[in-house]
Amino acid sequence: METQIHVPVGSPVIRKIHVFVDELNVTEGALELIKELRPTWDISSVKTKLFTDGTTNKLVGCSVDACPEDVVLVRVYGNKTELIVDRDNELKSFQVLHANGCAPRLYCTFQNGICYEFMQGDALGPQDVRDPTLIWLIAREMARIHAIHAHNGCIPKPNLWIKMRKYFSLVATEFTEQASNIRIQQEVPSKAVLEQEMLWMKEHLSTLGSPVVLCHNDLLCKNIIHNSKEGGWCPEPPWLTKTNLVKKLFCMKLMKVQGLRTRENGIKQFTSCFCSCVSKLCNKTPSNTFS
Repeated sequence: METQIHVPVGSPVIRKIHVFVDELNVTEGALELIKELRPTWDISSVKTKLFTDGTTNKLVGCSVDACPEDVVLVRVYGNKTELIVDRDNELKSFQVLHANGCAPRLYCTFQNGICYEFMQGDALGPQDVRDPTLIWLIAREMARIHAIHAHNGCIPKPNLWIKMRKYFSLVATEFTEQASNIRIQQEVPSKAVLEQEMLWMKEHLSTLGSPVVLCHNDLLCKNIIHNSKEGGWCPEPPWLTKTNLVKKLFCMKLMKVQGLRTRENGIKQFTSCFCSCVSKLCNKTPSNTFS
């Protein structure tokens, strides 16, 4: 069984708006939500911007010239993503992270999505995460997230293997279009091979003694928002935050995917920053577990 995340006492109740937003007409649905969330706004003056970087969810920002700093993000969940993402746990994670200064304000939920505060800043790219200054910022904030205790005093259990098994149960092995089938066969290992790799990972990572912590689990470049004026950053929701085994798996995946010039040096640089930040948070001597 997965460890449940506990919302801090005193957290505000999440408002629920009974609106369903058509993913093919997100802007119209977003404006209906804005009427509820910002009743003083002149709906005819609301400006909208559709963000296109997401692979499954649809995201649109809403604002008015009179309050340019107040931008409401409307996120419409992708079709059938509920098969993978525990939406209830996701909302709890959002509340926990906001209470600890690691997430924007959550304004409401609606039937197939959420509305939340827009975080000012720039979405990072592969070149940005090679910047030594940004590496320190990312490592510091990841350490902050990992240091959050969200399990009400109980010993958390990792759900990494449960989630991976769920992914495997849903993954398609063939497609209607022949071209897609050929591409999958040529570029992607078979399901059997991937399952063997997962078993290998479970065998080795489960013996590391890594702490079970909150983890974003969707830390792509574009999901990291950096505010150069404030000197901080925020991992952009959706908060696919789960309890998870981290350390070597997280660092190797992050640096490999983002393509640092020398992957090994990149991993060492990030993990050095990460361990230093963790040690400061925990007031302990840095561990060499990552070496």
